Amino acid sequence: MDLQPRLLRYFMAVAEELHFGRAAARLYISQPSLSNQIRGLEQMLGTDLFVRTSRQVELTAAGRALLEEAPVALAALERAVERARLTGAGITGEIRLCYSPMANFEILREILTAIDREFPSLSVIPTELFSAEIPRRILAGEQDIGLLLFIEPMTGIRSELLRVEPAAAVLSKRHRLADADAISLSSLENETILLFPRELSPAHYDHYVVACEESGFHPHIKSIRNAPPQAMLARLHSGKEVGLTPASFAIHAVGATTDVVARRIVQPEILEEWSLVWSARDQSAAIQGVLKAIRRCSVENGWLSTLDHAEL
Repeated sequence: MDLQPRLLRYFMAVAEELHFGRAAARLYISQPSLSNQIRGLEQMLGTDLFVRTSRQVELTAAGRALLEEAPVALAALERAVERARLTGAGITGEIRLCYSPMANFEILREILTAIDREFPSLSVIPTELFSAEIPRRILAGEQDIGLLLFIEPMTGIRSELLRVEPAAAVLSKRHRLADADAISLSSLENETILLFPRELSPAHYDHYVVACEESGFHPHIKSIRNAPPQAMLARLHSGKEVGLTPASFAIHAVGATTDVVARRIVQPEILEEWSLVWSARDQSAAIQGVLKAIRRCSVENGWLSTLDHAEL
């Protein structure tokens, strides 16, 4: 079966638009040509991928199944091509990857694994920094790629959304809210909330303050400056404070100690946004290759397509 990547891209465009005209415009080809390509793909697979009527286009069960697998298949092909290109070019050396403290659990582990799998000749040097420091260190040429929660626009820095996940409350099992299935933001009005100091992570800090104020109260915040994730867990044992964190860190916290629980924040749900940052001036093949590897890691893990964390 000669299933070309081009056909998968055509299929994905129609599946996402559910309209042949819009998909054709997006692909810069004619609608009749696109229709013929999709028909050819269906004949090749021996099944219909779309139900077509005069009013709408819908995916069949086979089409939905292909849509689940097609992005992963294309990402794997791109990874193989990029790895061959970089290896053939003899690209070796170091990539300096800095990250904010809450990344030093699930997300960093997945990224380092993906880079090592695709580019074993590259040595990655990870460094933990606060979010406010990461763009400055990249602009100074001291770091290559950064991973941080939220990003404020900065001249000379390029950024790209990598992951969206829900926020969670981490609290002692002795806390009055520990037995709740989920925690409304307004229920934290009289609680002491643990966050990074604003000067170390301004966009992240302000994100929570604005959410609390929109829920009708100004939060009482206590800042954690030294060894933030570990310090937060230590502070929670008193049962009098609540940590607000990405769900991925909250899940780690529950696994690291038997004394705390993690609960999803609702009413409203707060979303955490992880972004990649790098210098707009740096176009080296190694950095661009690593950025592509991290993007494929995001696709494979569904970081932009799912907000589920069943463990919470």
